[in-house]
Amino acid sequence: MAAATSLSHLLLAPKPRTHPKPRTHPNPSRLPSRSGASATPLPRRRRLAPAISAAASDLLSPAPSLKSRLAAGDTLYGLFLLSFSPTLAELAALAGYDYVVVDMEHGPGGIPEALACLRALDAARTPAVLRLPEASAVWAKKALDLGPAGLMLPAVESPAAAVEAVSHCRYPPRGVRGAAHPIVRASAYGLDDSYLSRCEDDTLIMCQVETAAGIAEIDAIAAVDGVDVVQMGPLDLSASMGYLWDPGNRKVRATLREAEKKVLEARKKKVAAALDGNAAYLGGFAMQNDPPEQLKLRGYHMVAGAVDIAMFRKAALDDVKRFREAVMEIGEEGDDEEGEKEEKENDGYWSE
Repeated sequence: MAAATSLSHLLLAPKPRTHPKPRTHPNPSRLPSRSGASATPLPRRRRLAPAISAAASDLLSPAPSLKSRLAAGDTLYGLFLLSFSPTLAELAALAGYDYVVVDMEHGPGGIPEALACLRALDAARTPAVLRLPEASAVWAKKALDLGPAGLMLPAVESPAAAVEAVSHCRYPPRGVRGAAHPIVRASAYGLDDSYLSRCEDDTLIMCQVETAAGIAEIDAIAAVDGVDVVQMGPLDLSASMGYLWDPGNRKVRATLREAEKKVLEARKKKVAAALDGNAAYLGGFAMQNDPPEQLKLRGYHMVAGAVDIAMFRKAALDDVKRFREAVMEIGEEGDDEEGEKEEKENDGYWSE
């Protein structure tokens, strides 16, 4: 089982403990009493190994990486975190999402806020993907140094742009990532000696294809070495096609379906024939007109089905609606006689 790129496999792993050498007595079976007289022999104590529960054993074992789970054929379900709330990040992890995308493109937070969310997700053993504001070397460097499980790079429109995006995530000579590995969080501040040997293989690189120009090049983008996932962007795609107010337009849906088929078929051919070269997995966002279950049935490998703010918005609106409707029902159905009867029945309990 491959170790997770996130720091949970290091932060939660049991560390060897060193104990001072115990002081010994020349004859430990007979220790002197406080009065100086010889005491009776002390019974030998059996040293019991501490029992570790199954849950604790799972907690301390290495967590599988997103790449290893995709390779095993798992369909991963994720949540987008726009609030930058560590509490909601932790709750999402405990709820069972396979990954959480901390969205620095549209969310209000930056690197410090993302770091707090990563710590909450690592503690709950859930991989974090950071979505960058732009596909640049500066943002990729700062994000990777935090130690996420993956990066999502927006608005990749050509194979050349995909090659450049991948280079931002690799150290020289394969890329241009700045090197501060002895001191950054990604390497456990230099305590993880294996970081350099595995970081580029473990980090999931997701390129968003979300414009008409990108869709036209999607075959070539998915074939670029280092692109692990092609992430479809239906909302931006609809805007680029002139349907900002109509993301469910049939032309947008037809374009999206055609692009999906190209990525999925390329992946199937590579797996079936053990072909050389890259063939990216397919990732996507659920929409009101295209729920996550449908994406799963169409063969998507990674599905982002929820957004924390949208979930809270819906729950809040439903809560207020229930209260308002309940107040109206009480006002319509209640009358004075029933109220007086209830007061008499409760006279023995309530006091003024």
